[in-house]
Amino acid sequence: MKRILFLAESITLAQVVRLASLANSLDPGRYDIHFACGRFDPLVFGSSSFTQWTLPTQKAGRVLRRERAGRRLYTRRWLSRYVDAERRLLEEIRPDLVVGDFRLSLGISAPLQKIPCAALINAYWSPAYRPERFPMPDHFSLRWLVRLAGPEWAQRNFEKLLPRVLSHHAGPFNRLRKQHGLPPVGDLRHVFTCGDQVLFPDVPELVPLANPPANHIYLGPVNWAPDSPPPAWWDSLQDDRPIVYVTMGSSGRVEILQLIAAALRPLNVQVLLATAGRRFPAIGDPRWFSADYLPGHLSARRAALVICSGGASTAYQALSEKTPVIGIPGNLDQLLAMQAIEKAGAGVLARAPGLSAGRLRRIVESSLESPALDEGARRVGDWFARYDANKRFGAFLEETLGG
Repeated sequence: MKRILFLAESITLAQVVRLASLANSLDPGRYDIHFACGRFDPLVFGSSSFTQWTLPTQKAGRVLRRERAGRRLYTRRWLSRYVDAERRLLEEIRPDLVVGDFRLSLGISAPLQKIPCAALINAYWSPAYRPERFPMPDHFSLRWLVRLAGPEWAQRNFEKLLPRVLSHHAGPFNRLRKQHGLPPVGDLRHVFTCGDQVLFPDVPELVPLANPPANHIYLGPVNWAPDSPPPAWWDSLQDDRPIVYVTMGSSGRVEILQLIAAALRPLNVQVLLATAGRRFPAIGDPRWFSADYLPGHLSARRAALVICSGGASTAYQALSEKTPVIGIPGNLDQLLAMQAIEKAGAGVLARAPGLSAGRLRRIVESSLESPALDEGARRVGDWFARYDANKRFGAFLEETLGG
């Protein structure tokens, strides 16, 4: 049997579930499947049969604080620690292929061990992606610029500085490659897509690329939902009021949930709230239904609207059910995803800086009454339906590894 190692960063749940979904789609009688990450959540891995390996991972709080400050997510010291651990693991397992999701150090450890590597990353991080505007993230380090000169001027000057910013964030990776005798790869986008093959959980209709390399492959969205029954209150929902599904995932800011609650409370809607296990003040409203985790696909299917951080995991799950999305991004990845979704007419990007409960309420009201938004979500849902990520991944393995 061909041996495959799936290796995920596990700072947030979203970084693990895509690889877990692909790994679970494979026939264990045909492939020797191994999975490595920082921790194994029973919610994701409870029914999985593949061999599990634990690797060092930075604490989520540290990474999220660095991201919000606009600092590099990985120092060379952390990358070096990752590379050393991965090389030991690769030497022990000797896989025929390693597939990584946001485990950037694989771009060093895999070639050093001469193991073929495929990187799973959203297509909007490809150097071949050409958005009309590259959105300026909401970093603490950039807020002074917005306050000083206004958002439009700040955006224009951010785009001028962007090549230097992307090169700066790639610095530790490229220096560590050089230390190990490997050539640098380019800026941050080249770091994210560093692999023998690059797999996109996207569709070209939503995130088109300009002359992508032959080793860049679209799989289609890789959606995941917990393998658990809906909560007891699931059948208590009424059909005479629209449903809004709200989740900010495991990394979204709790204060944004509080803003969403203030915006929705006066509206005649029912709310499904997934807190991702984090503390949230009780709403005290019989129209609100909450749980730590909900079956996202079923929740989006029942909903007229989904409000989330705008990241591809939740937003694509909603659009797969042809439900429009309001995204309130907290990082650049979420901004890029929502920018593409908004351009396709399937959602609304609501940036957190300056967003009030009143403004968000007006966005929700207009979205619930917008036939154009519904049509855009149906169109993107139809695009998604033409791509079966599991089958495409299986075909990729057939072509890459042979029989």
